[in-house]
Amino acid sequence: MSDWVDVVPEAGLADGEHVVADVDGVSVAVFRVGSELFAIEDACTHDGAEIASGRLDGYEIVCPRHGARFCIRTGKVLKAPAYEDLSCFPVRVEGGVVQVRDERWD
Repeated sequence: MSDWVDVVPEAGLADGEHVVADVDGVSVAVFRVGSELFAIEDACTHDGAEIASGRLDGYEIVCPRHGARFCIRTGKVLKAPAYEDLSCFPVRVEGGVVQVRDERWD
């Protein structure tokens, strides 16, 4: 089972902001929307480019390269040219620190 990885102090991530962290060798983008936190793999399933720098529109992230849209809550693709969903990761706050883990290989 993979361990939880410290990403950022909770106070260091404001509403609408994100941070990218290495979680067991995977680039993961962590977003705050209001009081909620979400973590997705930082790679568009259309062409593998990073996606975190795209525009956040509510709970949707828009890929900066080709405009594919994904739900950051579920990873579901919402608009082509992507057709495969993003991987999502569990996220929690422990001791004031945002943590993520990759449990896909557990």
